[in-house]
Amino acid sequence: VYRNPAELPCGHATCATVGSGATLVFAPDPVQAFAEASYSQQQEFNLAPDASLALVDWFSSGRAARGERWAFAYFSSRNQVRVGDKTVFLDSLALNADDGDLVAQHRTGRFNCMGSLLLIGPKLRDAAQKLLSEVGAAPVLRQAALVCSASPIADGAVLRIAGEHVEAVGRELHKYLAPLNALLGDDPW
Repeated sequence: VYRNPAELPCGHATCATVGSGATLVFAPDPVQAFAEASYSQQQEFNLAPDASLALVDWFSSGRAARGERWAFAYFSSRNQVRVGDKTVFLDSLALNADDGDLVAQHRTGRFNCMGSLLLIGPKLRDAAQKLLSEVGAAPVLRQAALVCSASPIADGAVLRIAGEHVEAVGRELHKYLAPLNALLGDDPW
């Protein structure tokens, strides 16, 4: 995401409807906001009661090799998932440089990439259970380069990741997307 010389924000909105028995894998590349950029995204997914969704949402610190580590002005992401008329998942994040130093230890600290993976629906139930058991059994190591947590949600699970390296976060996401290969007949990554 480039800085807009007129300092106007940029962003996108995605709205998807997933029909009965269908599966949607929404797994974009990470958002990488340049210095002084302002970006906002809103993603809404409406699922039939027997539909499934794998949703990846991740972002990096920016162009760290160019000295633009967490140098953007604003980043926000909002994901909402409805099954029928009921909201079953709502996740919202905003990082605003006006609220304080983004690299402060209590904000992004040493991490350069953060992301989440949502697995929901009957076709992804086994993958969600596997994710929950694997992440739940993994030890939490002090000063680990990659930190993961997983939580159950209605008919699925959500994985949250923070990593020092974008590539490591990508590998972890890919690991938990791998069970979808057989379902899709291809690697969604």
